[in-house]
Amino acid sequence: MSNSFFAMLSRMKYIHRWPLMRNTSTENISEHTQEVAVLAHALALLHNTRFEGNADVGKCVLLALYHDVPEIITGDLPTPVKYHSEVLRDAYRQVEDGAADRLLAMLPDDLQGAYYPLLHQESNSLEARLVKAADKLSALIKCTEELKLGNREFFKAHQSTEQSLHAMKLPAVEVFLKEFMPAYGLTLDEQQGM
Repeated sequence: MSNSFFAMLSRMKYIHRWPLMRNTSTENISEHTQEVAVLAHALALLHNTRFEGNADVGKCVLLALYHDVPEIITGDLPTPVKYHSEVLRDAYRQVEDGAADRLLAMLPDDLQGAYYPLLHQESNSLEARLVKAADKLSALIKCTEELKLGNREFFKAHQSTEQSLHAMKLPAVEVFLKEFMPAYGLTLDEQQGM
């Protein structure tokens, strides 16, 4: 099991998201992670550029790249289950922490300290909040794409995700929702202005 950390990371492509929903196209956590990293980068840049913030852009991207890594072991627990109650939320947090520790043990001792804060992410920093927002934006994008393809299964998820994004009260998120999100509802030709 020693030194199998990176081989385990490559298994992210086998963990599917939205397991309780009928999907018109599947999404795995590897694809999701790439999108969250791009969105976290954009939110950090918007925060710094438009609102004179001081978010560490590189840290946002790095946290985004590792934000779902424990799911390699736990799988993607559906949001309604994960957040059903405080007891379940706390229990799942312990399961995720255990999964993170198992993954850390797959690294040589001299690298474990560098990866520890990536696998055991704090949740209160500005960067962590921007990554959480990017994660929710990714979910909103998925819902939008599914609705665009006629899949009403994602209607309520779209509504609740959009509400939770507004509730985060992050100006960069509001800018993204207003300026960039509408394009996700367009066809390829419409996006290209043809």
